[in-house]
Amino acid sequence: MICPKIAVVMLAAGNSNRMGSPKQLLDFGGQPLIRHSVETALASEATHVIVVLGARSEEIAPALDGLNVTIVENPAWEGGMGTSIHTGIAAAERLDCSAAILTLADQPFVTAQKLNTLIMEHVLNGHGIVTAEYAETVGVPVLFSDEYFGHLLALKPDQGCKGVILKNGDVALRVPTPEAEMDVDTPEDYQRLVTILTLQTA
Repeated sequence: MICPKIAVVMLAAGNSNRMGSPKQLLDFGGQPLIRHSVETALASEATHVIVVLGARSEEIAPALDGLNVTIVENPAWEGGMGTSIHTGIAAAERLDCSAAILTLADQPFVTAQKLNTLIMEHVLNGHGIVTAEYAETVGVPVLFSDEYFGHLLALKPDQGCKGVILKNGDVALRVPTPEAEMDVDTPEDYQRLVTILTLQTA
């Protein structure tokens, strides 16, 4: 599939308060969680992968050594998710991208194929917002065409992107994505992840 310039913007700037250590560096199948997630993004049809780092970036960045990614620093990460969205979307604009997929480093079961579904619905069917739907809500990963970049750049520092999705709910295409429901915020989440991995490889 021939795509216009589309970036995966991976938001990974938080300080993992509830985890107690950088969740980006948790072991997932023998490699850091963030590297697994970035490799998934690189395996998709996206033309660019942008990783937004902030807290403890000097520890986390080496986990991405050798990968073809653009790392951008969010110096205002303590302000909230909106600041990382600003940083990532600004980087996508500098790369002249016509769309961007916002995603997280701690949704390890989201596949490259699912990211490609978002891309194809945009490229082939013209949807300006293509969002994952799970746990009776919508959220990341979500693709926004560049016509919505201004809305994302206008988010308050502590806002996420869900408001933009819901405000444009009449045009947003929802894609069932149960894989996105599993994220890793607490030690209990991580233990559940390890248990699932163990069962899958047994």
